[in-house]
Amino acid sequence: MKTLSFYGPNSIQNALNDFDRYLESFFGDSFLAPAARIFNQLPAVDIQENENAYVLHMDLPGFDEKNINVHVDGSSLTIASRQETAVELAEQKTDEGKGAYILRERKINSFTRSFKLPENADPEAVNASFKNGVLCLEIKKRAEAQKRTIQINVA
Repeated sequence: MKTLSFYGPNSIQNALNDFDRYLESFFGDSFLAPAARIFNQLPAVDIQENENAYVLHMDLPGFDEKNINVHVDGSSLTIASRQETAVELAEQKTDEGKGAYILRERKINSFTRSFKLPENADPEAVNASFKNGVLCLEIKKRAEAQKRTIQINVA
């Protein structure tokens, strides 16, 4: 009898994850952040700055806004989500009598990402929206930090 099986070596991924955590313990934010995003499947982020605010866009396809938590603690912004792992879902399907997975490539994951807010950001003025799998955060700048024009008086 022939069976279909999938081979996925986890040892390299685990070793790289451990190495990344080791470097983070020394340097704070890892300089291997792009590698961490690939192997840990962290969501991609774009951050823009304009005159009045910082705008953060995070790709979260397959996530639900109910499962996403955004917290501001002092000058730290944290975005996190906890979803059931593929193993938990597979066990749940087996328990319901619907059968077990033979191959599962669509990973359902959890993540936590933290960002240090700039000094001129106002942690009290953060607006969040979620549309089409993209989380958008607008972090306003403090009024005193914004650019303003000074009128010159002629004597």
